Amino acid sequence: MSASSPLFGDLLLKLGLVTPSQVQEALALQALTGQRVGEALISLGYVTREQIQDALGEALGLHHDKGPAQPALGELLVGLKYVTLAQLDEALARQRRDGRRLGEILVELGHCTYKQIYEALGLQNRIAGRQENPRPFIDGRRRVVVVDDSPLACAFVQEGLVSLGYEVLCFQDPFEALEGMSRLQPAIVLSDLEMPGLDGVELCRRLKEGPTRGLPVIILTANDREAERVRGLRAGADDYVNKSASMDELAARIESVVRRTGETERMRKLFARYTSAAVVDEILKSADAVVLTGEKREVTLLFADIRNFTGLAESLPPEQVVGVLNQVLGRLSDAVLTCGGTLDKFLGDGLMAVFGAPVARSDDALCALQCAKMMMNAMTDLRVEAEAEWAANGREGHPLVLELGVGINSGVVVAGNIGSTVRSEYTCIGDAVNVAARLCALAGPGEILVGERTRELVDANETAFEDLPPVRLKGKQQPVPLFRAL
Repeated sequence: MSASSPLFGDLLLKLGLVTPSQVQEALALQALTGQRVGEALISLGYVTREQIQDALGEALGLHHDKGPAQPALGELLVGLKYVTLAQLDEALARQRRDGRRLGEILVELGHCTYKQIYEALGLQNRIAGRQENPRPFIDGRRRVVVVDDSPLACAFVQEGLVSLGYEVLCFQDPFEALEGMSRLQPAIVLSDLEMPGLDGVELCRRLKEGPTRGLPVIILTANDREAERVRGLRAGADDYVNKSASMDELAARIESVVRRTGETERMRKLFARYTSAAVVDEILKSADAVVLTGEKREVTLLFADIRNFTGLAESLPPEQVVGVLNQVLGRLSDAVLTCGGTLDKFLGDGLMAVFGAPVARSDDALCALQCAKMMMNAMTDLRVEAEAEWAANGREGHPLVLELGVGINSGVVVAGNIGSTVRSEYTCIGDAVNVAARLCALAGPGEILVGERTRELVDANETAFEDLPPVRLKGKQQPVPLFRAL
């Protein structure tokens, strides 16, 4: 039996070296070129010359105790039609002179690209069956999405990471990968840099600007130019790994990035309950500048309290009372988050919000006033909805009207995590907080009362105020100047 016999393909099939479709492809190539079946399979990159020799030895009853064969890199590059035989000979001659890596020389001569070298190396390892013993899962299977237009590159990364205990899903189409992210919910994305239609930088940018912005992304590339690295990192990439890196290094980078981004996401989720997404992003960008353990800083405090809620609670079943309260406080909370404030706490039928902690802005006082006006508009909308529902149910008269009173004051407070080792919360304490709460208690239905310092911080062109007679507040020896926001 020779490597030119069609029966030789059957032998290779029995040995598990090729698939039926690969044999058919080799036979079709044989008809065109006159090559032997074995040579055709070698040129297509499906087997190596050593594997062909072993198969012939198997057919003749000759067995050799030898490990898995590894095809030559140059042979694969020629078989993949990335280089010609003449180009390979030129590179090999130079390699014999200076001893450098063949891939580096081929790229230097302009005969192929690093990406093509990487694909050939991946195929080389796959054909040789090089695979480390599977490792036990340490903290569960992490789902990794690999995006690369080269199926060979995808297969190489997939086999390497699966052997290290990861679950790997591959996409050759970056647009298809984007569509599937929300459904797949991977732990991390590994993306090739150079892809047609949508390159790795643009893919990263879209992931970071959408609902998957917390998803870590590592860009894999054979192009190690600094400009490309900077471009990828500016798009939001969490790391940048050269394709020549070992699987152990890639796995270490994955674990480092996942751990780092996991901590970031935990902080994001913690603060997202109390403040706007914009403030959370600012906290995460300048985490070193944010002090949570306690500091003095000037802030603007807002207290809002629902009027007439006690009467409503007495006229409705308990479950309806809770439903109405949640609806009202939900609208008020939305106003706080929309205006960039931090929701400090709920106070029965009211709430406390802070503007200026943990992140300070130059227009915190103005934002607090805008928040109060947005709250008043929300209460008006709720009243209209309640009256429409009342009429739709055929009831006579009018529903009990809920109003809102708001107090706003600015001043220096102590802000930080306050409480015990069992339970603590980020809040503000100080005289400015007490004054804001008492202004809220003084405010009539639909009224926004403002302290003197807040009035000073707000540009008169932005909001009109009405001067009111100074008032005496508990704990204050002198009357406190008072203003009503119009």
